[in-house]
Amino acid sequence: MQTFNFEVQEEEIGQRIDKYLTDSNSDWSRNQIQDWIKNGLVVVNNKQVKANYKLRMDDEIVVTEKPVEEVDLVAEDLGIEIYYEDKDVAIVYKPKGMVVHPAPGHPNGTLVNGLMYAIKDLSGINGEIRPGIVHRIDKDTSGLLMVAKNDIAHRGLVEQLVNKTVTRKYTALVHGIIPHEFGTIEAPIGRNPRDRQEMSVQDDGKQAVTHFNVLETFDKYTLVECQLETGRTHQIRVHMKHIGYPLAGDPKYGPKKTMDIGGQALHAGVIGFDHPVTDEYIERTAELPEYFEELIRKLRK
Repeated sequence: MQTFNFEVQEEEIGQRIDKYLTDSNSDWSRNQIQDWIKNGLVVVNNKQVKANYKLRMDDEIVVTEKPVEEVDLVAEDLGIEIYYEDKDVAIVYKPKGMVVHPAPGHPNGTLVNGLMYAIKDLSGINGEIRPGIVHRIDKDTSGLLMVAKNDIAHRGLVEQLVNKTVTRKYTALVHGIIPHEFGTIEAPIGRNPRDRQEMSVQDDGKQAVTHFNVLETFDKYTLVECQLETGRTHQIRVHMKHIGYPLAGDPKYGPKKTMDIGGQALHAGVIGFDHPVTDEYIERTAELPEYFEELIRKLRK
């Protein structure tokens, strides 16, 4: 087991320990940290604490990172499309409606299950049930994802995400007519204190930056391309709602009256990155899915 040591500084006083540790290591998720705290793998001044413990000056924190566990998952032939693959990395397509990785009560039919069938040598890192997965897109978002096939590649791709050097472009249909050709939304995102299942713009949230440009306007909608600089949960959906143009079909962040298309009209069409071993730049593009193309054809009429 690997251990990590932290000493609290003045500007960190009062933070919740689970948030502090999540912000301190980009490889750790908040759920992961909370699980470690619950299992006594995080101690402060040699004592166990709860996830809501507020940091004090000179607190000494020791985190024992949980080792990677063997993942007992079923490989399934789900027809996963592979857009690029070599011995280190792959780029794969996730269709709308597919969950990226297994969760309690949802162990099968996920992208991970499909990847285990399609790609035989995936990385498992951080002890989480998501072998090979470097980043995610929402269940009802279609598009391309990077996949690591070994831990060196995994760390290299994660580092590029942290350094904001990965190209990620999304096509989205939003309510309303945006009156300008392009823009940048820079607004921190955190958990909505009134609904923990939602994200929202929060003063104390994590930095989040989305660039967008208008592709086409319709009677009551605008087609935009969004490019992520950061990758917060639901970032595009939250940011576009924040500026008054929520995504069409979005059941969580859209208006009450929106399109019934089985979820938000959002497609991760372009992914590009420097190969973590060879340094070669790799970029792939996935065309819009048929439902999205049909939606645009109807709006043009």
